[in-house]
Amino acid sequence: MRVRYLRRTITILCGLVVLTFTVHLVGSRDPATGSSIALLRTARAAEGQEQAGAQDNTPRGRTPAAIVDGQYPASYFPNTELLGADEMRITALGTGMPNLTRAAASISYLVELGNGEKFIFDIGAGSMANLFSLRPDFSKLDKVFASHLHVDHVGDFMPLHIGSWLSGRYTTLHIYGPSGSKPELGTKAFVEAMQKGYAWDVATRTGALPDQGGHIEVHEFDYLQENKVVYQENGVTIRSWPAIHSLDGSVSYGLEWNGLKYVFGGDTFPNKWYMKFAAGADVASHECFLPPKALAAYFGWDLAQATYVSTRIHTEPQAFGKVMSTLKPRLAVGYHTVQSPENNAAIMTAVRAVYDGPLAIARDLMVINVTRKTIKVRMASVDDYVLPPDVTPAYVKAPRTDPKSPSKAILSGKWKGYTPPPMPKR
Repeated sequence: MRVRYLRRTITILCGLVVLTFTVHLVGSRDPATGSSIALLRTARAAEGQEQAGAQDNTPRGRTPAAIVDGQYPASYFPNTELLGADEMRITALGTGMPNLTRAAASISYLVELGNGEKFIFDIGAGSMANLFSLRPDFSKLDKVFASHLHVDHVGDFMPLHIGSWLSGRYTTLHIYGPSGSKPELGTKAFVEAMQKGYAWDVATRTGALPDQGGHIEVHEFDYLQENKVVYQENGVTIRSWPAIHSLDGSVSYGLEWNGLKYVFGGDTFPNKWYMKFAAGADVASHECFLPPKALAAYFGWDLAQATYVSTRIHTEPQAFGKVMSTLKPRLAVGYHTVQSPENNAAIMTAVRAVYDGPLAIARDLMVINVTRKTIKVRMASVDDYVLPPDVTPAYVKAPRTDPKSPSKAILSGKWKGYTPPPMPKR
């Protein structure tokens, strides 16, 4: 009798334990989504993300979480969200003019894919600050695609080269870009000139930093090629085609991966190549320059000069609208403008006169998440003062030559009134 009673008691207690655990699990609600099974879904999503090899090296204190059921926060806080295995994230690092401002750096876009791949399209002057504010995993930022060689599109290339080398990149930096009508006007000549100009800078850092990180490899291609592959690895295909801008040697790019397509127009007058090869884009970015009257007022130009620049070597808002009304992308993105209430009103009025589809006029640090079902547009929230993320163990272990030093003649000038502390052992 006592044995039977004891067995019954144990059975009841076990049932209560299981019931309590089940209620706790099902009743646990994620504050971001409110889903009763969000914890399970988040864990599974995070596991899938890790298996996809997309986990980045993140700063201390940040633990990225998976987005569940497409419920994104209103703002994007860098290093707090796991990118889905089938997801693309596009961040505008610069959207403005050559005369950049604190709120609008020159042109640059960061594209991150769910398979862990990352690409930078243009790296205009000032855009490195916005890239740095995201605190990315610099060990994965080693590919730049230049649309052309204006300073507002490549002015931060060497700051990127040096800054990313200091912040975790220990491999070669690759730049892909068009040839020019003459060899001296192409991407290869540009990089060689930058390397000569920064030779002293690079020489002083080699040894203290990983040697390989100081290298640059140029992949120059024919600017006249039409929708030809310039990059193809890990399921990612990037193609180029000609653009019409200032001189020969400008191009646009199309990136295709996992059934998604992003088009980066660079600077261009509306052209037949873009209309043909940007077809089917999920996100189609194309410059949407200031209209002539606004441009004349901004630069103090006469209307004839402003009209030429706005409508002959760039794309004014109405032309942008006509391009997008024909292409019908899932999202049209305009950029290369000067943000102000008056300018925005003029741009939107002209665009909406001919295009009523999904539209974003980009601002610096605008973030676009893209899946096959959803496109989410929001702004990144960053601190003005940030440190880079911790470097990876691979960066620490990467080969280095001996640190460089001034000559004996210079070292002999050290002031005798100061003795530095002894060097610690490695």
